[in-house]
Amino acid sequence: MKRTPRATAVGCLLTLLAFSSLSHAWMIPGSSPRSYAPGDAVPFSVNTLQPMTGASTGPSNGPGSGTATNTLNTLISLDYYDERLHFCQPQGGPEAQVEGLGSALFGDRIYSSPVTANLLKEEKCKVICKSMIPGSDATWINDRIKDQYAVNWMVDGLPVATKKIADRTNEIFYSIGFPLGRLFDDHGAPYDPPALNNHLNLYIEYHQRSPGEYRIVGAYIHPESRNSLGHNGEALNCEATDPLRLSQFGEAPASSVKEIAYTMDIYWKESSTPWATRWDAYLRVFDAKVHMFALFNSIVVVAFLCLMVAMILLRSVSKDVSRYNALDLDEGLQEDFGWKLVHAEVFRSPPRPLLLSILIGTGAQLTAMAVVTLTFALLGFLSPSNRGSLATVMLVGWCLFGSVAGYVSSRAYATYDGEHWQRQVFGTATLFPTTIYGLLSLLNLFLIATHSSAAVPFGTFLALVVLWFAIDVPLVCLGAFFGIRAGPWNKPVRTASIPRQIPPGPWYLKPWPSMLMGGILPFGAAFLELHFILNSLFGTRIYYAFGFLFATFVVTATTTATVSVLFVYFHLCAEEWRWQWKSFNIGGGSAVWLFIYGLFYWASRLSLPGLANKVLYLSYLSILCVMCYALFGTIGYLASYAAVQRMYKRIRID
Repeated sequence: MKRTPRATAVGCLLTLLAFSSLSHAWMIPGSSPRSYAPGDAVPFSVNTLQPMTGASTGPSNGPGSGTATNTLNTLISLDYYDERLHFCQPQGGPEAQVEGLGSALFGDRIYSSPVTANLLKEEKCKVICKSMIPGSDATWINDRIKDQYAVNWMVDGLPVATKKIADRTNEIFYSIGFPLGRLFDDHGAPYDPPALNNHLNLYIEYHQRSPGEYRIVGAYIHPESRNSLGHNGEALNCEATDPLRLSQFGEAPASSVKEIAYTMDIYWKESSTPWATRWDAYLRVFDAKVHMFALFNSIVVVAFLCLMVAMILLRSVSKDVSRYNALDLDEGLQEDFGWKLVHAEVFRSPPRPLLLSILIGTGAQLTAMAVVTLTFALLGFLSPSNRGSLATVMLVGWCLFGSVAGYVSSRAYATYDGEHWQRQVFGTATLFPTTIYGLLSLLNLFLIATHSSAAVPFGTFLALVVLWFAIDVPLVCLGAFFGIRAGPWNKPVRTASIPRQIPPGPWYLKPWPSMLMGGILPFGAAFLELHFILNSLFGTRIYYAFGFLFATFVVTATTTATVSVLFVYFHLCAEEWRWQWKSFNIGGGSAVWLFIYGLFYWASRLSLPGLANKVLYLSYLSILCVMCYALFGTIGYLASYAAVQRMYKRIRID
């Protein structure tokens, strides 16, 4: 029996009531300062080992300098307490710390640490532990050093960094983590085999808030490689000058075992930096002039486009409307020409209206999520001290804006005179999440097979399912209920019963050429900022230029809208009335250029051996491109619909 739209909406409301008991309130955790007195123990914790571009693997001249390489060799992170690394463990074994949803998805695996320090107490040659490394693991550790893995410690919740010098500006900045080992000596000569960093010079910066009250405001490490136990189990010598090179015994039979010592020197440095701004050294916006140039370039591009589209709409369209509405007393109405010829076709239902309406609803949901997330980040609510807060806000925002997806999708489907309301609501609630969830599950299998710490735990996947079905699905149904009641968008002209024949058009209005030509300008508006974002995703620096990113997003969205309107006008003038999919594809055309740039970035900045690394990178890039396609495609479609609606509302139709 066929169900009516009202029956479908009622069913959605019942679904909302059924899932309301399962909904949970997700709170973004905050952080508060912690004060210490002289001699108090300062807490340490450890996080995953990550391959990073810019990991210092060459010569250094002290704690404030270091050289770096700019190629990423793998995408697989490692658990800090991976048994093959043989790192020191706390007594009783490491304890996992509670992680947020976004932190777990981003691969954070935080554990307790055996490292201890007491406020203002400097220590020299402090033994963290002695570890036995079998010869079978020595080669594996050397390979991880060659892959530029960086070790991640945290002091009082603050990442331990390595001080480095920027290539172009000679600016000292904090790069999170410190290299597992070294590939070059202090004179630039290569180590073959590489050396393991087993002696750490730790500098902890503190700020005296009042007499007897201190706060931790910074921490950085100068790592060194010292063969402090010698070759024959000699007494500990922290002043040893020979580097610790594991393959010197790793070439021996696999059954051989070598004892090494992990040692550290702890120094305390007073700082004038208050606790509230202690993250500034980590979050400095690099190449601010480049950001400004990119933003200025984008603004010029969008201003030119807006001016061009305004000229078309105000001059060409207004002139067309005047001619269409003119009445010749001798000859009667003038013969229709140009875009007026297709007035009876322009609001005809496009091919695959169900899929298009679902994509429009998904894009509207992504747009709302992006705007809210960028606004929170711009206002400073997403502090990096709340690990994973950005991902958490994105996920929760996505679920809460399910109502937007349901409402927009339902109204678009009603505009196309759709009848399969159950399929439309079900597809809006499941198509995009199922695609992303299935792809992430496949990637998780690769991560598990490679023993990566970035593999998402089962509990996190379960939390995602709960968010999806307990919040997103009911809200999609609720939005669809109101969208069905609101009905279709206004169509100022009637549609003919017989479709009009479409004449052959120029080559640049074909689907792929128009998509590529329309997508290049929005991509160009965001190109330089995309470079910084990719460097952040696959590098050591935290991206925190959210002001530039927000402005770039607005400029890119405006460029997408204007370009889509412009191309739709060209299509209608060529009597091509099937503009709906074309406007969506032209708006989403920047995703094609993003994918091409991602391949170029891979060829120029990444070295990804093995099938798993290649699959991971292409999958991450594909997810990003699919989201951009849906988001900007929706912006292009909605802007084009508003323009077409306004154009045909002004002409006289007999």
